[in-house]
Amino acid sequence: MSAETNERRVRAASFGAVADVYERSRPGYPDDAVRWLTGGGHTADEPCDVIDLGAGTGKLTRSLVDLGHRVTAVEPLTEMLDQLRSAVPEATAVEGGAEEIPLAGESADVVTVAQAFHWFDHGPALVEIARVLRPGGRIALVWNVRDESQPYVGELSDAMVGRTGVDTGSVDPIDASGLFGPVERATFSHVQTVDRETLLALVRSRSYCAVLSAEEQAPVLQNVDDLFTAHARHGVLALPYLTECFRATRR
Repeated sequence: MSAETNERRVRAASFGAVADVYERSRPGYPDDAVRWLTGGGHTADEPCDVIDLGAGTGKLTRSLVDLGHRVTAVEPLTEMLDQLRSAVPEATAVEGGAEEIPLAGESADVVTVAQAFHWFDHGPALVEIARVLRPGGRIALVWNVRDESQPYVGELSDAMVGRTGVDTGSVDPIDASGLFGPVERATFSHVQTVDRETLLALVRSRSYCAVLSAEEQAPVLQNVDDLFTAHARHGVLALPYLTECFRATRR
């Protein structure tokens, strides 16, 4: 195992220890984006069978359920699954990973992956995703990325140690796999309003902060707290996001 792969696995596993703050602080996804991922446009399509892979605490899962889809959420970390089951009891929650999806072949119309595709071992994961999709089914990826066109958001990203930009190269394996058609892309915008406690929880929920010791986290959290004091209005801070979406159809 390479050092890079080992580091990725350690960071991915770190979410288990911060599942509660992840659930309390992470933003959801705008309905228009979710409709685009599962259908074709800005109006609701017919309900379909969706596997939400690497579902975490169910941030995307609840939007899929709210739009009427039949959702099976797959997540490897027990702590995250516990949060998901509490937050979205309407979904079927299953423990499992992307590289070995514990579901039958051709059982889904759409496989969604929110904020998680970069954690996967892409080769086996894409084979598994293609296996569980029906002919003509779709893989759909989404990331929330802070909109740094606002200067204070860029300052916040610097203070938070790591940035949330999408590595567009992470979707290259879809093209390279030969299992899917061309990758389409769309961008949507939304705003998360946070108070001081939620912003600090958001920072603690990030993998690059979760793996730090309490001593190492302290200056990071202090810098973010200072930024909140400088830029908040009436006790809240508006965090603008760009929701970057990608989809491709199984061949």
